[in-house]
Amino acid sequence: MKLVRTVAAVTAATALAFGAAAPAFTADAAPVTAAQVAGNTPVGTVKNWNAHPAPTAVTTGETAKWVSQVNHKDVWAFWVSSPSMGRDIPVAVIPARNGAGELVKNAPTVYLLNGAGGAEQNADWLTYAESAKFYKDKGVNVVIPMEGAFSYYTDWLQTPKAEYFKGPQKWETFLTKELPGPIEKRLGADNRRAVVGFSMSGTSALVLPTKAPGFYDAAASFSGCAATSTPAPYNFARLTVNRGAGAAANFQTVTPEQMWGPMGGAYNRANDALVNANKLRGTALYVSTSTGLAAKEDMVSHIASKGATEIQAHAAAMTLQVEGGVIEAAINTCNHDLRAKLDSLKIPAHYEFRNVGTHSWPTWRQDMETSWYKTLKPAFKM
Repeated sequence: MKLVRTVAAVTAATALAFGAAAPAFTADAAPVTAAQVAGNTPVGTVKNWNAHPAPTAVTTGETAKWVSQVNHKDVWAFWVSSPSMGRDIPVAVIPARNGAGELVKNAPTVYLLNGAGGAEQNADWLTYAESAKFYKDKGVNVVIPMEGAFSYYTDWLQTPKAEYFKGPQKWETFLTKELPGPIEKRLGADNRRAVVGFSMSGTSALVLPTKAPGFYDAAASFSGCAATSTPAPYNFARLTVNRGAGAAANFQTVTPEQMWGPMGGAYNRANDALVNANKLRGTALYVSTSTGLAAKEDMVSHIASKGATEIQAHAAAMTLQVEGGVIEAAINTCNHDLRAKLDSLKIPAHYEFRNVGTHSWPTWRQDMETSWYKTLKPAFKM
C-alpha cells in the first residue's frame, strides 16, 4: 500500500521490541543446489555496481533512495544479468558479518523481496525497514532484488507495456535459476537459503518454494495471500498489478490475465501456494497476519508523537485504518485458509496472527526480526 511520505519517514524511526523465544522446530537443510534448480537454463552474470548508472525511482525520476545506503561495506550492490528478461537487474546485498564486523564465508543467504511498489516507489526493505542495521551482525548474506514492482515475482505469460515494466517479466526464472548460483558464488555462501516477502511478495515467498521443493530451507510471508486462483485472491492481484500502469491505470493495460492467464486455469493454479501447499513440506515456514483493526501505531496520537503535524497525523491514520485495515482484513482470511490447509497436511509452520494491526510497515519490521529468531535462524541451524 502507498503510505503518506511524511508518515513513512516518521514510522521508519519507530523502535520495535522483539523476543528471542525458543524455536518451534528446525527444518532439515535444503538438499537441492542452485545448479540443480538452474539445470540447462543460462544463469546470470554478477557485474560491478559501476556497470550502469544508479537506478531511479519511477515516482520521482531521481536516484532511488536505497542507493544512498550503498557504501560497499555495510551495503553492497551489483547488477546481475537476466538472460530471460534481457537486461541487468540491480541487486542490493547486506554481506554476512559477525559481531566483530568480520566477513563470514560459507554463510546462508536470505532473499528479501520487496512489496508492490518496491524500490521503484522508494518503498523497499533498505529504505523503510532498517534491514541493513538489523542484519549487519547476523552472519547471513541478505540479497534484495531492487526491481520487480507490481510483478508478483512470477513469470508472466505476456509482457505488459506500462510505466513500471521494463520488458519481459520472468522473475521466477531470475530468482530461482539465474540469480542464486552466481550471487552465492560471489558472496562465498553455502547452500542454505531462505526467501522472505511481505504483502505482494508475501505471496511470492510461498509460491517460489513450491516451484523448487527442497531449494529453500525456510520461507517467510508477512501479510501475504497464498491463494491466487480463486475469485477474491485473483482480484486482489488485479488491484495490485493495475497500479503497474502508473498514470494510465485503467484495469486493462496491466491485468492478472497477462500474468497467470485465466482465473483458475492451469498456469494460475500452478502459481497458487494454497493449491500446491503439499510442496511446502520440509521448508520451515513463518506466516503472519493482522486483523485490520487499528493498532497503537495506526493511531493519530502515536503518529503525532513521532513528529508529524496534526494534519499529517490525521491523514496518515485515516489511510492506515481505512485502506490498510481493509487490505489486512482480506489477507487475514487468506492466512487462516492457509493454516487450515497446512494443518490438514500436517505441515508445521510458525504463525504470528495478531489481534490488531493494519497492512503497514511497523508490523513487517517486527516480522523481519521475529521471523529471524523463530524460523530462519533455527532452519539454518545457527
